[in-house]
Amino acid sequence: MRRALRTTTALITAGALALSGALASCSSSSADRSGVLRVWAGESTPFNDNFNPFSPDAVFATFGAIYEPLFFYNQLSSDPPTGMIGQSFEINGDGTVITVKIKPDLQWSDGQPLTADDVAFTFGYGPNKSPQMVSATAPDATTVVLTYNAPQFTAESLILGSTTIIPKHVWSSITDYASQTNEKPVGSGPYVLDSFSDAAYTIKANPKFRDGEPAVKEVQYLALDANQSGQDLLTTDKLDWSGQFIANPDSVTAGGRIGTANFQQDPTVIMACSNADLGCKGPQTDPAVRQAINLLLDRDEIAKKAFAGLTAKGNPAFLLLPRDQQWLADPATGESPQSPNIAAAQKVLEDAGYAKGSDGIYAKDGVPLDMTIVSPDGWTDYNDADKLISEQAAAAGIRIEARTVSDAEYYTPASTGDYQLMLWGLTQSLVADPYSNYHEYFASSGTAEVGTAPPSGQNFARYSNPEVDAAVTAAAATQDVAAKQAAYATVQQHIAADLPYIPVVVNASQAFFDTKDFTGWPSVEDPYADPLPYLSTASGVVLAHLKPVQK
Repeated sequence: MRRALRTTTALITAGALALSGALASCSSSSADRSGVLRVWAGESTPFNDNFNPFSPDAVFATFGAIYEPLFFYNQLSSDPPTGMIGQSFEINGDGTVITVKIKPDLQWSDGQPLTADDVAFTFGYGPNKSPQMVSATAPDATTVVLTYNAPQFTAESLILGSTTIIPKHVWSSITDYASQTNEKPVGSGPYVLDSFSDAAYTIKANPKFRDGEPAVKEVQYLALDANQSGQDLLTTDKLDWSGQFIANPDSVTAGGRIGTANFQQDPTVIMACSNADLGCKGPQTDPAVRQAINLLLDRDEIAKKAFAGLTAKGNPAFLLLPRDQQWLADPATGESPQSPNIAAAQKVLEDAGYAKGSDGIYAKDGVPLDMTIVSPDGWTDYNDADKLISEQAAAAGIRIEARTVSDAEYYTPASTGDYQLMLWGLTQSLVADPYSNYHEYFASSGTAEVGTAPPSGQNFARYSNPEVDAAVTAAAATQDVAAKQAAYATVQQHIAADLPYIPVVVNASQAFFDTKDFTGWPSVEDPYADPLPYLSTASGVVLAHLKPVQK
């Protein structure tokens, strides 16, 4: 699961200017560029030449355009999942066996057959192998049997919709999967890698793709260091698809070439390295400090000033409401407080043994509440939000320094735990059930000691709570709604109190796309996939749907 680069008001940077050579081959004339689709998925210069589907540093085209899961779960729809490599599946009565039929006569992009043996290999390889898995077998070329020692009902979308299938003939000889950059990827998706540079890379239509070559024959991904650059390129016909925050979308869409969509789904949070037992350092490891920050935030001000009022309200249950309403245990956790309560924040601190010093900053045992919150340079909605958080915290007696960093200084410390606070984007569950959120972000299985990236999951907050772990496991093991509600109530009770992720807003998820030169984009009337170019799987589905407009 990937995060989008946000917005900036900076001028076009040197990194963006480095694109001049790449852009020269794609002039502002639609005819001159011969149907090439130019994409900015939020990545900055230089690109990492990394197409390893197990790496958090892999470029975005890795997921969906080149590699795929078995099925596509559309988070904008309640429809059943769509078969990709998979054709159908069944789960046995006790939820311990998943039998998958894959489509016949599939090929990898290098022409080798793609069979059930590849799928079985994938589920037994590296971080894909669940501790609960007993076996992954392929009784014939199109049948895969996944057997577990515990029910997997609720984990269905994670298993079938988030596990990237890899070719056995390539990966069976790779033992250290984490260190691979996989610069010559062999996948099953609609595109293959064509060329690569640190400023742009190009993928081209895969002639071996099961549904035939996509209509858009060439897709060029650009690297930009300033989000204003993306906005400028959209308005000057030098960019066709981007996912970014633009405070005034009319400034881009008024010309008629660019359309837009905004499906508000993904929480923006203050992520805290929260677990001192796993090596986190700083005052934010104290739950009382995180509770105080939660209470002092003026979310209304942040939403209006940093996000131009284009966001929705977040909640500490981490549900997408009203979609997930049936899973909300306590109405009090259905919405984070929108106005600050400084007195309540200070009482939490004082009850926990903190006292305000002569400098106006609370301290305990001689250690002041002094922390740093970071966001990537150029993400001005995030940068502005951090500044407001810093100001609001100071008013309550907490010092939080807002600092901007490079992409590398953001993503790598997040995965290894070398930070105190970060403004961070979580992704919403693919289906109307919060299980994947709780499993990925809050379960101990998804984290690791500071200094080590989690082998699976995205629990970068280093949160660990045995009662939450047990409840997540219980939810995975049942189809009974009441039993699942009880399990989720336990999860919500703990995470709303412990706050390893402090909700800020449900961020705008703005996509901008060229409707003059390409047809087939998702819409409110036909939301077949979320039209954000940085989303895993969905972006590949969109690319396979698009067609150049015939002139």
